[in-house]
Amino acid sequence: MVRKKHEIEAALHAENQEIKAGRLKEENPLDVSPDFEVLCEACRRGDLKLIQEKISAGVNINARDRFDYTPLILASLCGQFEVAQLLLESGAQCERDTFQGERCLYNALTDRLRNLLLSYDYSKATHSVQPLAAHISALLTRNFPQTSDVVLVSVSESIQAHKFVLAARSPYFARKLATSSSLCSLRLSDAVPPQPLKAAVEYLYFEDVQRFQSPSENEEDFLNGLARVERLLEIENLFENTLDSVDRRVARQKREEELERGQNQLEAWFRENVIANKIRVNRGQAPKVRWNRENSVFADVLLQADEEEHVPPQNTSDLNGGDRASAPANSATEIANTKVSQEDIRQFSGSSRKSVLFPAHRAMLIRSEYFLAMFSSAFREAQDSDYLHVIKVACSPEVLEIVLSFLYAEKADFSLEIATDVLFAADLLFIDKLKVKAATVISTLGYGNASTTEATNPRGVTDSDDVINIYDIVRAGWATRVHRLEEFGARYIAQRMERFIDEEEFEELVAESAGRIQHRQETDTVELIDDIRYYLSERFRLRFEDSGLDEMMDETVSSAEQATPAPEEDASDDAAAETQQIYAPEVDGRLLPGAVRTLDGEAAGDEFTQDAINYQILLRKIDDLLDRLKLEA
Repeated sequence: MVRKKHEIEAALHAENQEIKAGRLKEENPLDVSPDFEVLCEACRRGDLKLIQEKISAGVNINARDRFDYTPLILASLCGQFEVAQLLLESGAQCERDTFQGERCLYNALTDRLRNLLLSYDYSKATHSVQPLAAHISALLTRNFPQTSDVVLVSVSESIQAHKFVLAARSPYFARKLATSSSLCSLRLSDAVPPQPLKAAVEYLYFEDVQRFQSPSENEEDFLNGLARVERLLEIENLFENTLDSVDRRVARQKREEELERGQNQLEAWFRENVIANKIRVNRGQAPKVRWNRENSVFADVLLQADEEEHVPPQNTSDLNGGDRASAPANSATEIANTKVSQEDIRQFSGSSRKSVLFPAHRAMLIRSEYFLAMFSSAFREAQDSDYLHVIKVACSPEVLEIVLSFLYAEKADFSLEIATDVLFAADLLFIDKLKVKAATVISTLGYGNASTTEATNPRGVTDSDDVINIYDIVRAGWATRVHRLEEFGARYIAQRMERFIDEEEFEELVAESAGRIQHRQETDTVELIDDIRYYLSERFRLRFEDSGLDEMMDETVSSAEQATPAPEEDASDDAAAETQQIYAPEVDGRLLPGAVRTLDGEAAGDEFTQDAINYQILLRKIDDLLDRLKLEA
């Protein structure tokens, strides 16, 4: 036992020395900033909205406060399941063989929380950028659909590659390919050894560099060749990240830093080339645009997104009488046949309907199952042509830009106002991770100006205005099969049940929920009502099974009856009035101090009695609604 303790202390000392020397990054750095303190407090209280805002603002969710608590430990300790889920999905670490990870698991308030933490085993899980890295790595060996557009040729090696990946990751390739966009093969200098070249290309494609050895090549020759390739092709950190690291954490840190650097390179290239070269045209002219296949951004497809009516022009080129000078100036991105005929002018005269075209790459679009099926088929979009195919996507240009940003760089930052549109676009294109992101934004920011804690107040809703249409959100959850939104909708309605219970649209929503069960039987329940009842009981801190609600209510009524004896016939009027003042919550229509009114206007002696009565009133109204709809639930 003593030996084990000494080993732990020695390991911690060695780790601190590595951190001080700058070779190792501290995983849970101390953060005493006001923003981090606000985040920690929100994790204690379960304020999802505030937590999402701090995460979006860039607060480090893996930092620790002055008491050595991380936000995830606080959420686990306080039993905040939804908070822990949000933090884990946002990158909070819970590695089982670390001090902070073990604290988080040990302090979990419920088994449900502990199981959630165990499902995010970060000793085996991957970095958040790993799905993007895995896709790009797979491009090197993917044969169908064919997406490569250049061959790298060395002395004895030919490698199928992608121009946009090479240009984004290496300044050398960016300069070479910029001189000739029609280049199909690139012959490298004989000074570039083949095996180190192959390792360097795999490094550019986010793979871990392996030490390849041929019978005529030893490890020293390979490393010398790799250093030469790093210098000639201007590939940063290639040689350093190839060297083996004794410490597992150092090796993982180097890998994560390289993934993040590559992600930033791809995002920068995406912004400077794809987004900067989008064009804006009249909607009727979009299918007639001719963009040459040999272009400076190496695009092989155009994606079309239609604007809403009367959207003001953005900083893109208007090819229909707009500023032609703002169009891509490079001759390689020549757009021909953009003149509009008189018939087109008559057809679209007075119309403000516009479309935005984004140059894109099949290699990245096939991260979506929708595009993968399209480009793997015999459809026109999968066939080669002289000009880029124009593919229409059923979403707005703003939403399509978010989708492309996610596909190219695994980044998607958007506001609540368009979160539902992003949700439907992600569902259409079969991008599950983006669907989850949209659902998270809706379910955390959907409370508007009211915090989650304020919204759960059982004695009345806040005065803040709704920023979402909860009926649309619930229907969106049904349409896209996102259970998280269904739960959010039920909780949102339950927390504001007094307002929704008498609305006609709420009655229609309940009827729709009942109608979602095919071949409905009399004994089938209504899922939405079941969820609302659960969150309603949670709101009032009551439970059907273990709270003894009926008995408590009976005892309350009996106690009130026993404690308020009827005045004797011969008692004086003053005595009766005194008794009424002591036991009745109101006198002559006026509430006594501490008394409150319930939903049906009756007086209650205190807020606890008010809660119990209001709860029963709401349940009764739900039952009345089901009776009107002739539903059993």
